[in-house]
Amino acid sequence: MCGIVGYVGHRVALDVVLGGLRRLEYRGYDSAGVALPSDGSLLIERRAGALANLEARLDEVGRDGFTGTSGIGHTRWATHGPPTDRNAHPHRSSDGKVAVVHNGIIENFLELRAELEARGIWAESDTDTETAAHLVALAHAGELAGAEDAAGDLTAAVRAVARRLEGAFTLVVTHADDPDRIVAARRNSPLVLGLGEGETFLASDVAAFIEFTRSAVELGQDQIVTITRDGYTVTDFAGEPVAATPFQVTWDLAAAEKGGHDYFMLKEIEEQPGAIANTLRGHLVDGRIVLDEQRLSDQDLRDVDKVFVVACGTAYHSGLLAKYAIEHWTRLPVEIELASEFRYRDPVLDRSTLVVAISQSGETADTLEALRHAKDQKARVLAICNTNGAQIPRESDAVIYTHAGPEIGVAATKTFTAQIAANYLVGLALAQARGTKYPDEVVREFEQLESIPEAVAEVLESLGEARALGQELAPSKAVLFLGRHVGYPVALEGALKLKELAYMHAEAFAAGELKHGPIALIEDGLPVVVVMPSPKGRAVLHSKLLSNIQEIKARGARTVVIAETGDETVRPFADHLFEIPAVPTLLQPLVATIPLQVIAAEIARARGYDVDKPRNLAKSVTVE
Repeated sequence: MCGIVGYVGHRVALDVVLGGLRRLEYRGYDSAGVALPSDGSLLIERRAGALANLEARLDEVGRDGFTGTSGIGHTRWATHGPPTDRNAHPHRSSDGKVAVVHNGIIENFLELRAELEARGIWAESDTDTETAAHLVALAHAGELAGAEDAAGDLTAAVRAVARRLEGAFTLVVTHADDPDRIVAARRNSPLVLGLGEGETFLASDVAAFIEFTRSAVELGQDQIVTITRDGYTVTDFAGEPVAATPFQVTWDLAAAEKGGHDYFMLKEIEEQPGAIANTLRGHLVDGRIVLDEQRLSDQDLRDVDKVFVVACGTAYHSGLLAKYAIEHWTRLPVEIELASEFRYRDPVLDRSTLVVAISQSGETADTLEALRHAKDQKARVLAICNTNGAQIPRESDAVIYTHAGPEIGVAATKTFTAQIAANYLVGLALAQARGTKYPDEVVREFEQLESIPEAVAEVLESLGEARALGQELAPSKAVLFLGRHVGYPVALEGALKLKELAYMHAEAFAAGELKHGPIALIEDGLPVVVVMPSPKGRAVLHSKLLSNIQEIKARGARTVVIAETGDETVRPFADHLFEIPAVPTLLQPLVATIPLQVIAAEIARARGYDVDKPRNLAKSVTVE
């Protein structure tokens, strides 16, 4: 979602803030702006569209005036009001003294706006954010009812206003009369601190300040942070001091650069062997599976009698694979749920339920609320996340981090395969605790997982044909995907990638459902991608899917088949055959998904689209 950057230090703040916003572009946005205190006033520029539009405006007005050493910046993804200059952040208070940037939604803003209008303060934008700027200014001036003691104290003013806001929000505030201080409030929306020598940073993501420091601090729920060049203080919304948790970022700026690739996504596709290996590393100790932050005992895991997996988008597809693995290895019933639906259907949960919450960012609003609903019902929660210190792992009972490194491309690639690996670790941890697999069997399954990065690397070395096919398929109006067993979630993910990147109609079906309706879609020349199971692992499924290929081929489909090396039975029916290494059945998705990622990226490139920043999408969805 929106990107936020704040800085107080010894550098030219405009350069720091703009650099941070560039590194947050991957989150998705439709406008950008900056605000810097200067000689008792605020310098604010904002523009709809790309960050380049803002930079062009700054060049036009002259950057020489923007020499201050503190400032805030924002890339907006519109919720309230269209993406126009007037709705872009930062928003200024009516007295011109306060500037605010905001990520999230203030749900009671209409009520607050009515209150402001009764005082003669009228909105200049369509946003919910502007109300916060006016309220902070009133509180700072000692004119907000119930917050008179906040007069002249920016931290107290922000705290007083935060208590009145409903919804999910991160607010970052600067005041013209207090240029060496920035105050932020956080509820249900990402924010992290960066600590340097004589400088302090605020951002939605550590990528914004990784150029300057790897020392970071987690910020928790309902907290207020005040930063100066000398450090920071954190309180809760009631004003009580809070101990924040420091951590070190384990990757550097080079990890967030394209490394010679045309797009970040192409670089990240090639990084998947390392992402999987890093996710698995350190999880087998003395022959036992261990988690990153385990606040669940073996007895807790033995007491589990049902598992729910909750996730959204690509993470949901990885969760479907978790269901196959956990049920196979533990014989526990597993339900996979869209996090956005989970708490609204009143699921049956209790102390013996384990909820696995999967989120790349660790801040996905729907998944976070599903987690909280589960906790309210006394269920235990295990998080799978790629972001150290994010809200979802902090609120969970145990964590497995997918050590995939920063993923800049909006469409998930390496985080998807890393999530699959982490899901399988969950299955093995449950099997180990419950005794449904002998210790040597757990070790053997883990060692098979450890061999997968080599197989993925093998696939990556032979993708020239996939790239060429992507160029050929670019004019197609639609593409269908078929799969069975673990191939079905792979098909779903392949279709999602085409929707995200190439804006094509793409649908995935469980192949057994073909004759129950979808076969009516088959017409001459329609590309159909088929994910074949191994003829050795699931022979009956292989024969049935082979029959499906013949059925669609007879009706004129253009068949694109992903099959195990040596499976010659499919060759006569495949217009395009991609061979992947033979691996155990449950692990096949880790290699089968790679060609689909490449095909989607190449179709998007051939159509002239930005592979890293698809339209209307954000990397992290932090509002429902």
